Amino acid sequence: MATNAKSTKVTEDTISWNASVRETNHSVVTEFIFLGLSRSWELQIFLFMFFVAFYIGIVLGNLLIIITVASDPYLHSPMYFLLANLSLIDLSLSSVTAPKMICDFFSKHKVISVKGCFAQIFLLHFFGGSELVILIAMAFDRYVAICKPLRYTAIMRGNVCVGIVAAAWGTGFLHSVSQLAFAVNLPFCGPNEIDSFYCDLPKVVRLACTDTYRLDIMVIANSGVLTVCSFVLLIISYTIIILTVKRCPSDRSSKALTTLTAHITVVLLFFGPCILIYAWPFAVESLDKFLAVFYSVVTPLLNPLVYTLRNKDMKTALRRLRKQNMTFWLRSVFPI
Repeated sequence: MATNAKSTKVTEDTISWNASVRETNHSVVTEFIFLGLSRSWELQIFLFMFFVAFYIGIVLGNLLIIITVASDPYLHSPMYFLLANLSLIDLSLSSVTAPKMICDFFSKHKVISVKGCFAQIFLLHFFGGSELVILIAMAFDRYVAICKPLRYTAIMRGNVCVGIVAAAWGTGFLHSVSQLAFAVNLPFCGPNEIDSFYCDLPKVVRLACTDTYRLDIMVIANSGVLTVCSFVLLIISYTIIILTVKRCPSDRSSKALTTLTAHITVVLLFFGPCILIYAWPFAVESLDKFLAVFYSVVTPLLNPLVYTLRNKDMKTALRRLRKQNMTFWLRSVFPI
């Protein structure tokens, strides 16, 4: 009887130990660890200064466009209204990732909570989806202005522009919710290291301790197909616009081509990294971090540069704004 009791106790202890092991192996992950851009301290100091300068440029450049469009009555047109919203989205998109990345350069352990990670994913896809619609709307605006100039004011009315912007933000919200609907309840019980400096859905899904094949297909179908179809639609639209411009008088076509060049540059800057991240069928691990930096930091800085340096109306408005501020400052210092 003593032997049986001892054997029973050993068996119970073994079962208890096995259960404990299973529980440990399937413990719930509460945070993710970013591997960052580099582990070299010297390189991280350089990157810190580099990205601080970039982020300051993003904030100042996009805010300058928003303030200029809002304050200058000569820019109160559909094209510049959409441009101001694009700058707002770019500023918001960059602010989702850049501040934490900059702070993490001085952190030995670059961590983010699971909830914070999914919030980051939600905001990235929210602003990304909204920007996609704004870029399509800007192409439509140029199409109407160049191909149907007599009907431009009737088609691009104020309420239509407001409706387009509302649709852009609504589309971004629906796109983001649809991305997270099936991912937010994924079990995470294994590795929790993300080889990047921010959370993005494809990388986070790979860490789930379950079969994610269907979810991977959903991500490609949602983000990838949407991005590729939108990009093809924009390329076709701008091709039609350019062919129409070539039939216009030379002075008018020159100004239109300058505007179109700026628009097409922004489209390529935005869609290039998106297609490689979400729709490219082959692994591009060596390019992942470069594309992530380009998409979240470089593009939001280049957009205001492209629109201010290649747009005569914007440059003229900036000069007027500078003169107004100088006059206001002189009157404040030397009141008459």
